[in-house]
Amino acid sequence: MSSRAQCVAAAFVWACLAELDAPKPGNVHAFAGGHRMTIDDFVRSADAAAAPLSAAGARVGARILGAVEATFAAVGANTNLGIVLLCAPLAAAAEMAAEGLQLRAALGRVLRGLDIEDARLAFRAIVKAAPAGLGHSARHDVSAPATVSLLQAMAEAADRDRVARQYATDFADIFGLGLSLFDAARNAQPEQKWATLAVFLGFLAAFPDSHIERKLGAKKAAEVQREATQFRTRLCAEEQPAEMVPTLLAWDTALKAEAINPGTSADLTVATLFAYRLRTVLPPLSNSG
Repeated sequence: MSSRAQCVAAAFVWACLAELDAPKPGNVHAFAGGHRMTIDDFVRSADAAAAPLSAAGARVGARILGAVEATFAAVGANTNLGIVLLCAPLAAAAEMAAEGLQLRAALGRVLRGLDIEDARLAFRAIVKAAPAGLGHSARHDVSAPATVSLLQAMAEAADRDRVARQYATDFADIFGLGLSLFDAARNAQPEQKWATLAVFLGFLAAFPDSHIERKLGAKKAAEVQREATQFRTRLCAEEQPAEMVPTLLAWDTALKAEAINPGTSADLTVATLFAYRLRTVLPPLSNSG
C-alpha cells in the first residue's frame, strides 16, 4: 500500500472511530449498542473496509464492492454500506488532490468520471448488503443489470435517498452543512465528540433521515427530525455538553425500542469527518474545500 493510500485508510478509520465516540441517539456508539449490533462490530468493520476503500488507483465501484465484501467477511452483516458509498468517492478524490486539485474539485472530477462498470460493482455491493427498506425502483434497480453510470443511477435516487443525493450535488451536504457545523462546534467545545454530535444532530434536524423514512415512513422521520431540532438547540446553548448525556441516552433508548435508526445522518457524519481529516492530514490537501 502506498504512503498516500495508508494516509487515506488511516483517515477513514479515524472518521469511523470518532463517529462512534459521540452519543448519537438511535445509533450504535461508545455509550450503547443497538439494533442487534455492538460497537465492536463497527470497529472491526472500519478496520476491514479501510484497505479496499483506499486502494491506490482503484475505481470507485471496486472500492465500494471490496469494502462491503471485506466487511461481511469480518462481521457477517451490513454495518457500513452508506458510509462506504459516501467515502469511496472521497478516497478516490484524495488521490487526484495530490495533483494539486482541491478536495471538492477532485471529488467532482471523480463523480463525473463514474461509468457503467462502477454502477455494476456498486449494485453488487448494495444487493449483498441488502439495506433495510431497500425495495425496488422502476428504473435502474440495483437487482437488475446496470445500464447507466453510477452517477446517473444515484441522481435517479437522489429525491428519496440522501446518500444518493450527495453524488448528484458534489456532496453539498458534506462540504456545506457538515463541515461548517464541525468547524464551528470544534471552536466552541474542546472535546471532539461534542463536535461530532453537533454534526449528527445538525443533519438529523436539517432534513428527514432517509433511512428512517424508507423503513418507517415520512411521518416518523419528521417526528424524529423535530426532536433532533430541540436537542440541537440545547447542544448549541449548553456550556457543559456532558450534562446532556442522560437525556440523550434516554432518547437513544426510546428510539431503539421502536427500532428507529437515523442511519443516514450517521453515515453523513462519518463522511464529514473523513473529508475533514483528508483536508488536514494530507499536506497537498491542506486548506482545500
